[in-house]
Amino acid sequence: MTAICPAIAKSQTDTIAKTNGVAIQVKDDHDGSHDFEFEIGTWKTHLKRLKSPLSGSTTWIEYDGTSTVRKVWDGKANMVELEVDGPAGHIEGLNLRLYNPGSRQWSLNFANARSGSLTQPTIGEFKNGRGEFYDQESFNGRAILVRFVITEVSKDVCRFEQAFSGDGGKTWELNWIATDTRIGE
Repeated sequence: MTAICPAIAKSQTDTIAKTNGVAIQVKDDHDGSHDFEFEIGTWKTHLKRLKSPLSGSTTWIEYDGTSTVRKVWDGKANMVELEVDGPAGHIEGLNLRLYNPGSRQWSLNFANARSGSLTQPTIGEFKNGRGEFYDQESFNGRAILVRFVITEVSKDVCRFEQAFSGDGGKTWELNWIATDTRIGE
């Protein structure tokens, strides 16, 4: 059986395609292969992460550092290198973003230097300047939904938010906020 994320299933007027066994909405009128071009360059990153997601915790940990975004395959893929430091230590992350021309959607594939392996990709697209990406994964032994949102606040500032849902998407708990400010091209 194919699962459809509730946020994606709201409009059934578009074609439904399968990516990694998950039904996804295909937009017939938008080629999103260059949706991330606004982000190519070097950014100062301020990151806040919730210390203990889905536990009722309200303790946030903050980090500062840089993100460098490089275009690959003429923009149909890109690589993000994140390096931040804060009171809880050092984080080095990598995000390989790949455009699927068949579904006209992106997969965001994250890895951190500590584990050295890619996580479950989040899949989605940009619409009206807002990128929404979803996946289902295991967190502390239970199945959850993950939502990753990218908004371009301006040409030189963008915001990234990650939220978890333990109740099938009825409620979401924000657990990762990054605000990037451009420092170079």
